[in-house]
Amino acid sequence: MSGLSKIEWTESTWNPVTGCTKVSSGCKNCYAERMTARLKHMGLEKYANGFDVTLHGECLNDPYKWKKPSTIFVNSMSDIYHSEVPLEFIQKIFTTMNENPQHTFQLLTKRPERMAELASELNWTPNIWQGVSVENEKHADRITLLKEVPAQIRFISFEPLIGCVGSIELDGIDWAIVGGESGPHSRPIESDWVLNIKKQCEDQGVLFNFKQWGGFNKKKTGRNLLGRTWDAIPSREPIAV
Repeated sequence: MSGLSKIEWTESTWNPVTGCTKVSSGCKNCYAERMTARLKHMGLEKYANGFDVTLHGECLNDPYKWKKPSTIFVNSMSDIYHSEVPLEFIQKIFTTMNENPQHTFQLLTKRPERMAELASELNWTPNIWQGVSVENEKHADRITLLKEVPAQIRFISFEPLIGCVGSIELDGIDWAIVGGESGPHSRPIESDWVLNIKKQCEDQGVLFNFKQWGGFNKKKTGRNLLGRTWDAIPSREPIAV
């Protein structure tokens, strides 16, 4: 089975690509980069190239083996739309997702320009959800590009939230995840930034999920907001195969 995930909004991960490069302020303390260094040090062959972008064709067939329907975060250790990932390889990833409708696949990118550019070359079956990361107001324009993609579910990950996102237009968006940065050197999150997003989600009919406050010890800070947890997630009936 794919790697079971501790990420609150998914169940497991699948990484046919590993490695990435930084594109914006949200990348500064990249968890995937830290984890890759640890896995390389442990001697895992898959991470022998460190954080260099690496294609893993041997992983493309893995989801065919997983018969139990699962929600799968694709490329948690990379970005599928990185310029070093050829269109042909992205299409192979999509073919795997297309041919495994029992699973729900979640894609997330900080490279929406390439995502929008390639969207017409990809087969967007209903089990593929597409999201963008938005860490502050400077990168809120990623939401506009997300709306160009014909995914059945479009979502935004406001994580790590390191600034106010201002006023956002959420028409065509189904789901928002909000979370503070965690781990060493994590930058602070303000409750007003979170509540601003929450209110706009409520006003515009978008599901709201609060992942964490973050900080060096994210377990200690927890994920309660206004005295409760917020765990909304879109629903989709898995398709039998």
